[in-house]
Amino acid sequence: MDNLSNTTSITPTTLTSSATTAGLLAGKVAFITGAGRGIGAAAARLFAREGAEVLLAARTEAQLKAVTEEIRAAGGTADHVVCDLADAASVRAAVDRAVQLYGRLDVAFNNGATGQPPGPLDELPEAEFDLVSAVNFKGPWLAMTAEIAAIRATAGRGAIVNTSSVGSLAGNPQLPVYGAAKRAVNSLTESAAVTYGPEGIRVNVVAPGTTLTEMLHAWDEQSPGTVEQLNARTPLGRAADPEEIAQAAAWLLSDRASYVTGTVLRVDGGMCA
Repeated sequence: MDNLSNTTSITPTTLTSSATTAGLLAGKVAFITGAGRGIGAAAARLFAREGAEVLLAARTEAQLKAVTEEIRAAGGTADHVVCDLADAASVRAAVDRAVQLYGRLDVAFNNGATGQPPGPLDELPEAEFDLVSAVNFKGPWLAMTAEIAAIRATAGRGAIVNTSSVGSLAGNPQLPVYGAAKRAVNSLTESAAVTYGPEGIRVNVVAPGTTLTEMLHAWDEQSPGTVEQLNARTPLGRAADPEEIAQAAAWLLSDRASYVTGTVLRVDGGMCA
């Protein structure tokens, strides 16, 4: 009994105290898509504070530049690259830029996405279907393909997190194509986790619930009362701040999640409980 007590007195906090001091992502190079605003921008700020060298990618350079300068002003290491997630060459060039700048790639957060006009699936124009599919499903596939190649060639081992949505976990009558694309990302992530786990590359999904992003505000403007209705279905009774989602992604990318791969982590205030 005494031996057991002595063993259990060595806590995880004791074992990871030096890592805590150094920062959750200290020594890692991180690539982030959709980093100009919302969850991606929050992640860029957080990852840099946690010690990572970060490359921000998105379509709007002005937003990227603003976040990059903010990180640098706070003492972090960051740069940015314009990237269209629907264009394979653009995605490859963006990932390659991380290696050119920092010499390696350790972790990636594939957060970039586009929304759809809310409403029944039969009312969605085909052009909108194609855009949502290209950015929200093909985009993460393109990104993972490039990131896995970069991790293999440099760091050797690493981690990837894709952003999905709790809207992918059940029927989604208001955002049916968005939800379907995100469900496809869940499946793609699980397949990647099984495929690349033997190489030491972990792949996970973070599935946010109601989160105060520009996309949510736009949905609420088009369908007034949406946020209030979603909060009423959430046990914590509120929407998430983007940084709360970024915190979950940071943990999944860190070495503290070293035995976690192939999971869809809900960060939803209990909405799907």
